[in-house]
Amino acid sequence: MCGVAGILESKGSSADRDALRTMIDLVQHRGPDESGIYAHGPVGLAHARLSIIDLATGQQPMHNADRSLTITFNGEIFNYIELRKSLESRGHRFATTSDTEVILHAYEDKGPDCVRDFNGQWSFAIWDEGKQELFISRDRLGVRPLFYRMHEGTFLFASEMKSILSYPGVPRTLDLKALDQILTFWFCLPPRTIFEGIQELPPGHSMKVSQGEVHLQRYWQPSYPTHFAPMNEEHCAQHLLELLVDATRLRLRADVPVGAYLSGGLDSSVTTALIKNFTTTPLKTFSVVFDVPEFDERTSQDEMVRHLDTRHQHIECSTSDIGRIFPDVVWHTEKPIIRTAPSPLYMLSQLVRENGYKVVLTGEGADEILGGYDIFKEAKVRRFWGQSPRSRLRPLLLAKLYPYMGNLQKQTPAYLQAFFHVSPADLSSPFFSHLPRWKLTAKSKLFYSAQTRAALNGYDPCEELLAMLPAEFSKWQPLCQAQYLETSFLLPGYILSSQGDRMAMSHGIEGRFPFLDHRVVDFAATIPPRLKMKGMNEKYILKKAIGDRVPDSIRRRPKQPYRAPDSASVLPTNGSEPPYVSELLSEKHLDQTGIFNSRSVTELVRKSRSGQAIGVKDNMAVIGILSTQLVNEQFITHFGRLGTHAHA
Repeated sequence: MCGVAGILESKGSSADRDALRTMIDLVQHRGPDESGIYAHGPVGLAHARLSIIDLATGQQPMHNADRSLTITFNGEIFNYIELRKSLESRGHRFATTSDTEVILHAYEDKGPDCVRDFNGQWSFAIWDEGKQELFISRDRLGVRPLFYRMHEGTFLFASEMKSILSYPGVPRTLDLKALDQILTFWFCLPPRTIFEGIQELPPGHSMKVSQGEVHLQRYWQPSYPTHFAPMNEEHCAQHLLELLVDATRLRLRADVPVGAYLSGGLDSSVTTALIKNFTTTPLKTFSVVFDVPEFDERTSQDEMVRHLDTRHQHIECSTSDIGRIFPDVVWHTEKPIIRTAPSPLYMLSQLVRENGYKVVLTGEGADEILGGYDIFKEAKVRRFWGQSPRSRLRPLLLAKLYPYMGNLQKQTPAYLQAFFHVSPADLSSPFFSHLPRWKLTAKSKLFYSAQTRAALNGYDPCEELLAMLPAEFSKWQPLCQAQYLETSFLLPGYILSSQGDRMAMSHGIEGRFPFLDHRVVDFAATIPPRLKMKGMNEKYILKKAIGDRVPDSIRRRPKQPYRAPDSASVLPTNGSEPPYVSELLSEKHLDQTGIFNSRSVTELVRKSRSGQAIGVKDNMAVIGILSTQLVNEQFITHFGRLGTHAHA
């Protein structure tokens, strides 16, 4: 995995090589092994390399034989060996053994449609000298990031937005509508980003740039049947297993050692168990443990380590660690976040790097495609309750679903009915499955300043999302609708970015995800909901498919959502908060930024310091406000000043 950046002039100017060097230096953490720059006429391409495949001859930017095509590529094409054989049979000749060169030849062979043949995770740009055209593509699920901006006729792109912000004259302004989206959904709706004028290439899209014009084209998106064909349970489980085994096999291709994350949950346990099919030497696994029992999973991790006989190492993440590293975490997320969950993963990738590894396989994606999240079970219970809204027993199922949310256990049915949104109007909403989460997150907007409210002028992010839903969305079954929202938006917008690519690549670690092989995703979409969630048994078909490859206790273990200490990490009751927190959350600094009401935030801070801000709502508000202040300080006021990895 790597970092990419580029410039395309449309005014007869030559690409600024010095600006290109600054852009790629800012993402050197993504590719610390070597870097390269190609600048010729209007185009400049840059690359920071993390060497994983073809260590000797895979340098980039890379040219084809006659130098008519030049590529800078971030990612992996896992089926590159099979594609290479097919291309060779049609007369193509290769100078390297890299997957990068396979992309070039595939583009020569099929043009933009070549991406449909790729099994991988990528963002890349190809300069076509003959057409004077830039072709850019991003993988189906949005594993790898790609941002761009047109600035006074100059097209800029990069793996991270900090590279674009470094370009001379580019404005640095927060997009308040993007912030409003984050404080609703946890993510921005692409192409919008937190910085005005910078856009994100959405997952499953390619684009062409020529003569100052930008044209996007979608080549893939998740889709579900409106009616499910009968499916034999045994055959379904067997086919799912075969696809996962092959997806894992492909993702072990590397010229460096490959490890795995082992959290103790079902998904990482399945992934690690499948890796064992292909290893003859002890597998190295890594995990995070916590000093707070509520978040700790080391017992299950240890059980899987014994079961699979892996060489395991964990890093213990303390509450104070999270507060200490939070500015660095936000420097890498490049946007506000409402949870501290990325912070332990930042520490975990550092542990992996210190052990000499560059590649890990993880279990991301299983919950989205196979119905594993509590939000799916919650929606099922809420619909069940909605059929008999006066029932006093049905709402108790919701309190039982969230044993770690102490406040819910004490509430009346009337409160639960309002909190979980089971009115007739709610039941008819296309966003029914997500209303409680979004409404709870949006409580943070109560802290907006008057000027922020005026600037937003009644803006409703749900209306923007509604316009992005596919035409057939209303015909899908409820579970499929909920899965689409998770897979298309939360997965690339938060899970694979703030918790995924950004935290792993902060220390030059490449994550690979067998569950996000597009063949697995496409097949999972055809599995009837009754086989994904049997009663309240989530990911039923996966548990059946994996059989005794993982212990029965892991298969039957109730899902434990990945969480980390939030407000307690930055506003501890013992008064030992990091200095940056008191600075950024002071009334003076809040008034200078102007986004939040300083008096309201001061009261929230007081509650947190006294240990009274214990609910999810208050925790999200503290982290959301603090991370917004950090983004403003790091990227708007003092570019990179609070980030230890900054190149200010």
